[in-house]
Amino acid sequence: MSSTGTEERPPTALLIGASRGLGLAMATELVDRGWHVVGTVRDTTARTPLHELADRAAGRVTVEHLDINEPAHLPPLRERLARYRFDVLFVNAGTTNDARTPAGSVSTADFVDVMVTNALSPVRVIEALEDLVSPEGLIGAMSSGQGSITNNTTGGREVYRASKAALNMFLRSFAARQGGTRRAVVLMAPGWIRTALGGPDAPFTIEETVPLVVDVLLSRLGTPGLAYLDRFGRTVPW
Repeated sequence: MSSTGTEERPPTALLIGASRGLGLAMATELVDRGWHVVGTVRDTTARTPLHELADRAAGRVTVEHLDINEPAHLPPLRERLARYRFDVLFVNAGTTNDARTPAGSVSTADFVDVMVTNALSPVRVIEALEDLVSPEGLIGAMSSGQGSITNNTTGGREVYRASKAALNMFLRSFAARQGGTRRAVVLMAPGWIRTALGGPDAPFTIEETVPLVVDVLLSRLGTPGLAYLDRFGRTVPW
């Protein structure tokens, strides 16, 4: 694809929540594959591993600021990014609460924090920035297999599960409103990964997981419509 009609531009991704963990690993993987990446961090005062990646990436990584739970941050970010045409917009930011707390016992503050961060804010980001994505591009968000209602046979992590199920529903509605476009919409369920959010008991490492996640996302480019997929490209039941 050409930005001027006469010169090729590299593929470009906007990763929301890329300061560490899966988001940082996705940024690194894409850079290694020749992509340019714009990644967001929440804290403007701290130097993050994404900044270190930008230092090593010879101008192919741009660090932007966004707290996804602050809607007022979105219009200025949209203005700063207006010169870009992204091939991928992917929202990775998320949070959790105490996995052992049943839904009926969770505090209202914890419930609101998880639901806003994991469900409402990603959709706000997508709707604010989706016009920066190429008509043939991909819009996605990091969901979870725990967002599957069908697969919930054990309980546990109940508010987190509910937040990801809500995210899935919001993206399904978004995709329905995109009907007739050529864009791909992907909800990614990467598995239980050893990150700050996933914890040390998770069975899979970032290093073995993220290349598969990126493979699946890039394989969906040019395939219109919504998919809820795991890291092997298999459909996850709603």
